[in-house]
Amino acid sequence: MTLDDVPQSSGGNGRDETAAERMDRLWGDILQELRVMQTGAQLLSGFLLTLPFQSTFKDLDGFGKTLYLTLVALTVVTTALVMTAVATHQRLTGRHVKDRVVAMGRGVIRLVLLMLALILVGITVFVFDVVLDRAPAIIAGIVAAVVLATLLLVVPERLRRLG
Repeated sequence: MTLDDVPQSSGGNGRDETAAERMDRLWGDILQELRVMQTGAQLLSGFLLTLPFQSTFKDLDGFGKTLYLTLVALTVVTTALVMTAVATHQRLTGRHVKDRVVAMGRGVIRLVLLMLALILVGITVFVFDVVLDRAPAIIAGIVAAVVLATLLLVVPERLRRLG
């Protein structure tokens, strides 16, 4: 019996698909999510890469420069993570291990979401620090972290419990 012959229990979702069809559908969903996140990561990278060419960039203190470089590193790692899922799929296509590729893709999505959240908090702190001061920057970063944790962790968990 092959993976294609195994019927997928619907689990109440009304789908009549084999295990292989389910893995293909899940992988398609993962790729779509990664495309959205890749665009976000690329936009953030582009924004960050323009900053050193601004005339006031040289006026940043040590904290600002360290935060900036940390954000650049995070965007590079985030972009690499998105690319990892695609590279893994390309390397393993045709080897009948789609279940492993899907599991890896889900893990990558979790990491990318975490990285993007860290980048957004860092950018919030960076901008508030440059425009206002360090104390409002820290407060804005905490607020951003709470909002992101709520949207990325609390809301999905509540929806999961309802279903």
